Amino acid sequence: VQLQASGGGLVQAGGSLRLSCAASGRTSSMYRMGWFRQAPGQKREFVAVVSRSGSSSLYSDSVKGRFTISRDNAKNTVYLQMNNLKPEDTAVYYCAVGLGYTSEFEYENWGQGTLVTVSS
Repeated sequence: VQLQASGGGLVQAGGSLRLSCAASGRTSSMYRMGWFRQAPGQKREFVAVVSRSGSSSLYSDSVKGRFTISRDNAKNTVYLQMNNLKPEDTAVYYCAVGLGYTSEFEYENWGQGTLVTVSS
């Protein structure tokens, strides 16, 4: 599966962005799809994951209530709607597909990352 992430950019604190990640190759509906992020000098961390059907999701405590993950299997695309952004959300965001939940080691394929910068 090849993944192409997009939608990053510069936004002021309190603003919103929507990230998209389009999958090609093997049918992505066979896999969970997740978002991770990596801030400068930090390890990559889990953000959110959505089930194969899109009916259930899981979030890190730091984004719960502000971010929403969703997927459209007809378009092989996963989204991350990010609201009420904070400067600490600044990071490169990566999408991934696999059988995992919150561990990056459970994911097989990764997108190239898209940079989100939140100014204070």
